[in-house]
Amino acid sequence: MSRVARGSTINLAGAVVAAMANFGLTVLVTRLTSQSTAGIFFSVTSLFLLATSLGQLGTNTGLVYFLSGARARGELHRYASYMRVALRPVLVVGVVMAVAMFVFAGPLARVLASGHEAEFTSYLRAVAIFIPCAGLLNLAVSGTRGLGTMRINALLDQMSRPVLQVGLVLLAIVFGGRSAVLAVGWAVPYVILAGVGWRIWTTMRVRAGGATVDHEFRPTKDFWRFSVPRALASVAQVAMQRLDVVLVGALAGIPEAALYAAATRFLALGQMAGGAVSQSVQPHLGETLARKDVGAASELYQVSTAWLVCLTWPIYLLLIVFAPTVLDIFGSQYDAGSMVVIILCSSMLLGTACGMVDMVLTMAGRTSWNLVNVLIAFAINLGLDLLLIPSHGITGAAIGWAVAIVAANVIPLLQVGVFLRLHPFGPGTITALVLASVCFGAVPVVGRALIGTGWWSLFLSVAVGFVAYLVGLRWCRKVLRLHELLALRGRGRPRPAAASRRRPGEERRSHEADGHR
Repeated sequence: MSRVARGSTINLAGAVVAAMANFGLTVLVTRLTSQSTAGIFFSVTSLFLLATSLGQLGTNTGLVYFLSGARARGELHRYASYMRVALRPVLVVGVVMAVAMFVFAGPLARVLASGHEAEFTSYLRAVAIFIPCAGLLNLAVSGTRGLGTMRINALLDQMSRPVLQVGLVLLAIVFGGRSAVLAVGWAVPYVILAGVGWRIWTTMRVRAGGATVDHEFRPTKDFWRFSVPRALASVAQVAMQRLDVVLVGALAGIPEAALYAAATRFLALGQMAGGAVSQSVQPHLGETLARKDVGAASELYQVSTAWLVCLTWPIYLLLIVFAPTVLDIFGSQYDAGSMVVIILCSSMLLGTACGMVDMVLTMAGRTSWNLVNVLIAFAINLGLDLLLIPSHGITGAAIGWAVAIVAANVIPLLQVGVFLRLHPFGPGTITALVLASVCFGAVPVVGRALIGTGWWSLFLSVAVGFVAYLVGLRWCRKVLRLHELLALRGRGRPRPAAASRRRPGEERRSHEADGHR
């Protein structure tokens, strides 16, 4: 748990920077450009992220799964073999998708951005050429996570990329006006960081003891048997987050897409905080399940869920109570998105209470189960969107996504409980749920009833709730396992290279000791 806590802390710092940068980017675009330009920008970047997710072919999760398993078994010499299997297909698919997006940008614009075809086409072609670079960056970061460190993921993907995007987009707005330079500024950081990330992965692999390549080891079949279902599931998951913006633009108009993108941007604040814990837990969960250590896996699942609730529930509860107030940040024309915020944040309360349940299935090797679950949720989302967006606009899109979020969490929760005998509802999780509900649910409701819905009410509610929350966290720190975070001061991260020098018997005893601890 100390290793997970260390990784969670690093990722949390990165998530805070990423959340602030992405939120600032949304404010820049909505405040400094027209609503139609903002709608085009958010629609195009959503298509880019969809294409990037598809082009990963599930290798981001596959690398973490197989590299963490190799670490647990002391097979450090196989690191390069797994990366070699993933690299070539990702590059080929990335180039093909970049060419296809560039060539078919015009027809896509006529379908997705009626009345804004020329601008949409120029934006889409501007970002298309950067798809292979995004694939390389994701591969490098996933490789370092598989080696057991969260630091590179935090520094490159969570901190450097969003901050660079904000700075370059601001320069593009100031000097480029309404041209596609805005989209180029958003995409250029992928080129810079892909080169940096690949260099870091190579250096880390050598230092970890994986400098020697095992040419006789060919994990292709096993790797793709695991990764392909995860690839489809990952695309469906990203589609549930990003396709709504595109569909709203196509069915309700580009200005409505800007409104929906701004309203759903608050959801990303909680998702990034949750991702800080999830990405840290993933390789350790893979190690424990590779050793068939159900007790350690259960501990990881329950404690990480408690941390997840502690981080995300305050955000979602405050957004539910003060939705109209916080949307004023983007401008008065964006107030109509308050119902979207309320609907989606309510569904995320349930989703985060289930913990990282889909990751538990994936790290247990049940990627086909995860794929079926995600496809069911995606079908629900797409069906409700097509049914409700034409008549209810952005509220219909929010309903479709909310129902999909509930399905995507409840179905795997039942599977994990029945077949793996794991559940997220330990003492820490229950404590976190109650504490967050009181401090950021009940207190803001009282504040809003007494003072109103303005900014003063929000600030006072946050101040009172935060003080009460800190007191509660300190009082309950042992049941929440927060002492694991406090105990990190002065500890160094175990060096992978040291593990590579152990004899086989020592490696086995070390992992057994880890499991008992």
